[in-house]
Amino acid sequence: MLEIMGKNIDLEKSELLFNEPVSDKSFSANWTVHCGNWLVREGWLTGKNPDNCPGMVFLNGDYPGNVMVDFEARTVLPCTHDIDFMWNGSWDKEKNQRGPAYVAGLEGWWTGKAGIEKSPDYKLTAATPLFDFDPGRTYRIQGGSIDGHCFLFVDGHLVLEMTDPDPIDSRKFTKVGFEAYCSHIQVRTVKVFRIAWQPLRRNYSPEF
Repeated sequence: MLEIMGKNIDLEKSELLFNEPVSDKSFSANWTVHCGNWLVREGWLTGKNPDNCPGMVFLNGDYPGNVMVDFEARTVLPCTHDIDFMWNGSWDKEKNQRGPAYVAGLEGWWTGKAGIEKSPDYKLTAATPLFDFDPGRTYRIQGGSIDGHCFLFVDGHLVLEMTDPDPIDSRKFTKVGFEAYCSHIQVRTVKVFRIAWQPLRRNYSPEF
């Protein structure tokens, strides 16, 4: 179980929508590069982008509804920042940039924050500098949303959650992807789940 405010996420009952090991064959079949340099290196999906913009790779499939992305990732030293990913997303072909999406990341936002933001206007953002990021270390990262209630877990611990008062239409915006933002990162064991969850009620017991 993963617990967020008012909800228990049941991983055992969540439907597994994508789960293919990273390989040259699966990369060709399942992924599309929109920006930056992405390739497979020793079982890792490896992204490198020197520019201050999202270097994006998308899964080709559509993943509508309340979904969670579960994966392992690390920066490639000497790179020290920005392991970023998205869900409930899209690509704007006319503007050649990301459209509506929830975007989460570690050691981003220029000053080393873990955060979640809503593309493309970026008027909804939650971020914290309190996650102690270790460059080059492999982390298990889980992020997604339930009707706009976004969350980010790292190694099983809740790092951040955020509630969107105007949730993205997850039936219309269905893409999942990763982003190298002026960074060099590696990703593997990528899974996408349709979230099964139950309401959770908490109460205080008097301490006095």
